Amino acid sequence: MDLKNYVEFKGTKDGLVLLLNETSDFESIKRQLIERLEKAKNFFEGAKVKSIQGKLLSKNEEDEIIDIINNKYGMIMVREEIKSSAAEKSKIEVFEGLEEGITKFVNSTLRSGTKIEFEGNLVIIGDINPGAEVRAHGNIVVMGVLRGIAHAGANGNRKAFVTALKLIPTQLRIADYIARSPDSNIFNPKYPEIAFIKNDMIVIEPYLTKKR
Repeated sequence: MDLKNYVEFKGTKDGLVLLLNETSDFESIKRQLIERLEKAKNFFEGAKVKSIQGKLLSKNEEDEIIDIINNKYGMIMVREEIKSSAAEKSKIEVFEGLEEGITKFVNSTLRSGTKIEFEGNLVIIGDINPGAEVRAHGNIVVMGVLRGIAHAGANGNRKAFVTALKLIPTQLRIADYIARSPDSNIFNPKYPEIAFIKNDMIVIEPYLTKKR
């Protein structure tokens, strides 16, 4: 993405993806978003936005972006439709795989002190260092080394899982179950692993492409 293009829309068969430049400040992103939507009101009105990707936003910043596209320009944030549907059914949304439910991608290594929470699946393209923490209502996938804290199924979803290229967390939680890595320095997996609940406990197994 060009540095001057703080905001881009990418079309997919399921709706638009809003791409935000990772190195730009939030005010510049917001200003350019409004300018682009203002110039093409008729085109964007009623369009579905399936996800917001790129720059890591705070909860308040994300809410502000959603307010702009939903309330000011008549676009539809798919995430809010899912929330509404779940509320009408009065039951917990269960995520059994990345193809189900909304998914947030974070393209960076998370350093100590970083905390990310999301009401869906989380995919971290990078490492999670000690002192960093991620929480998701759905599954957590780490395309790197998980050394920090990970809590999948944070809304009570016991079907959630955590997987990483190297799974050596400070603490691992799925729903209301807690596990820790062995204290031994010898423990150093050489292959991707997946953690999930089985027989009322968290088990960790080598990750296989076939379904459990």
